[in-house]
Amino acid sequence: MIAASVSRFAPDDPLDGLEVGERPAPEARDGWSVVAVRAAALNHHDLWSLRGVGLRAEQLPMILGTDAAGVTADGREVVVHGVVGGPHGRGVPADEPRSLLSERYPGTLAEQVAVPTWNLVDKPAELSFVEAACLPTAWLTAYRMLFTTGRAQPGQRVLVQGAGGGLATAAVVLGAAAGLEVVVTSRDAAKRERALGLGAAAAVETGARVPRVDLVLESVGRATWSHSVRSVRPGGTIVVAGATSGDAQAAELQRIFFQEIAVLGTTMGTRDDLEHLLAFLARTGVRPLVDSVHPLADARTALARLAGGEQFGKIVLEV
Repeated sequence: MIAASVSRFAPDDPLDGLEVGERPAPEARDGWSVVAVRAAALNHHDLWSLRGVGLRAEQLPMILGTDAAGVTADGREVVVHGVVGGPHGRGVPADEPRSLLSERYPGTLAEQVAVPTWNLVDKPAELSFVEAACLPTAWLTAYRMLFTTGRAQPGQRVLVQGAGGGLATAAVVLGAAAGLEVVVTSRDAAKRERALGLGAAAAVETGARVPRVDLVLESVGRATWSHSVRSVRPGGTIVVAGATSGDAQAAELQRIFFQEIAVLGTTMGTRDDLEHLLAFLARTGVRPLVDSVHPLADARTALARLAGGEQFGKIVLEV
């Protein structure tokens, strides 16, 4: 089968380690299902894998990808929950630590992927395969940050650091649909304008002063951390789900404890979160923003677009 894999680590230019070509097809085993992938979305996790983060050399080649929607052997249309194992997982030993597809087990950027059957969630008929494939990482993380961990309520003000990526656009669309006042930041004027079109109440330059917010969604890290801490109201919450620019150099602990700011971490979401997200989209008509769709064989072009930060919304590979 055709797959996009990490063949070697390339910290400086991740695409140097990418190989798109034939790989052995997965085999069925007890408690697992093989899914014929119809669509798979890209994430920054794929670029980190190509750089060697979270993988060991002896695991190579490793098929990339954490997101997919497809069809099982019995014709069931499904969305793949990409978190394997951990406290809520099934299909692997109970003491196996949590991992994402493409970390311990081959990922979704392939014609087929094997996952624990428990990880499969029915795809709503209202969603296309391309739309459904956008959800299990960025959209699931945004949903959990807003509603499960952040406990956002209609009428509250939420700051989303960054605009354009899958997580940020998901947070804008989901937040607006739920009655939140969403403020986004971006250095790019065009991305700020598009965020307003998606339902953001305000879009400002990165680092610009904003009215105090109830909740901050932080996934950038060093470049935005200080702004996040200064933008949240006393007693407010910062939910952290990434640090794409690196760890913050100063934690600003004095401001955090003095103003009683809650800092909560989250990664992805549970299978239940994914089911709730799918139901939310099916019932409201909200749909993920798709930046572009590429054939699986052209994974290099798609990953180059992601690496260049050119996207607005999700980049999807279609089989």
